[in-house]
Amino acid sequence: MMPFKKFTLFLFLGFQFSLLPANAAEPDMAIPPPPTIAATAYILKDANTGKILAENNADAKLAPASLTKIMTVYVVFNEIKKGTLHLDDLVTVSAKARAASGSRMFIEVNERVKIEDLLKGVIIQSGNDASVALAEHVAGSEETFAEMMNQQAARLGMNNSHFKNSDGLPIADHYTSARDLAILTSVLIKEFPEYYPWFSQKEFTYNNITQHNRNQLLSRDESVDGVKTGFTDEAGYCLVASALRENMRLISIVMGTKSSKARANENQSLLNYGFRFYESHRLYQGKTSLSEARLWKGAEQTLPLGLPEDLYVTIPRRHYNDLKAVVTVDKKITAPVTEGEKHGTVNVTLKGEPLISKDLVALKTIDSGNIFRRLYDGALMSFEKSDDGK
Repeated sequence: MMPFKKFTLFLFLGFQFSLLPANAAEPDMAIPPPPTIAATAYILKDANTGKILAENNADAKLAPASLTKIMTVYVVFNEIKKGTLHLDDLVTVSAKARAASGSRMFIEVNERVKIEDLLKGVIIQSGNDASVALAEHVAGSEETFAEMMNQQAARLGMNNSHFKNSDGLPIADHYTSARDLAILTSVLIKEFPEYYPWFSQKEFTYNNITQHNRNQLLSRDESVDGVKTGFTDEAGYCLVASALRENMRLISIVMGTKSSKARANENQSLLNYGFRFYESHRLYQGKTSLSEARLWKGAEQTLPLGLPEDLYVTIPRRHYNDLKAVVTVDKKITAPVTEGEKHGTVNVTLKGEPLISKDLVALKTIDSGNIFRRLYDGALMSFEKSDDGK
């Protein structure tokens, strides 16, 4: 009998020819360094894998200007998800919100405005008045709302961020980083796909006033579908952009450029670089069985194992056939088993070099079997152990 040990299953990926680019036969090319970007800080990230394709000064604590509002709407989206807010709830505008300086939605004191309209006023029009109105409605005061923003930042691992207001107007001790904004943006897109299309809306009309989205890339590049611009004298011209091409989503962030034209151009350069030299693939679907393992002493004799979420990889173009995945499963799995328990790994290599490793988990909960099943399997296990010792 075979001893109890881990065994491996090789999963070859090359048969999925439909995923190969048309120029797969081209010779290998070394990936050139990223373009020179005229910004205080920048980062280019694959949203699905988290792989950083380019960066400079990405952890610097910088004034974010209206990029702050990405966190503002993320906090509000979470409250809607929890059921404490609804899109058609009415918000009474305060004098403080009405008096907000800078870009505005043009709401009036004591006016009652739907939360959905305020969110669009923040996202599309970059309204500081709308940001304050939302903050006061959600938390009672903008100061308390800022603490909610900081709690979310800490939860997401945004280690170089601290928020003091909801609109991004200059204030001491209010900062974030390009890397932290990339973390926040990727989570927002993943968690709230139903609201994310608002970030691609090119204009919004409220009180018969139509204002245009300041993200120039929305009109220049059809693959760009968000996210947010920002400007103050301290922060310079900033832009968080996201684009989707061939199922690959990139997030590009520039902070501290010299003009609105420059922030668009520098982001475009980063996005073009990433899409030109890299490709992203979903290798396996999450919560789908990759292996059926033998389960001992259980109410069922087999246990489906898979990944808790989709597995993506980012690789240089034309190297899809160089990928190989190995699933390692713990053969000695004994009931009871709880869904989500780790019972193996999936290791992906590229040309023999480690690329990514993910836990293989139980896809269902299985209780212990009846007394007869436990006794029978116990006898089998003892017999195999004794046989292995010969």
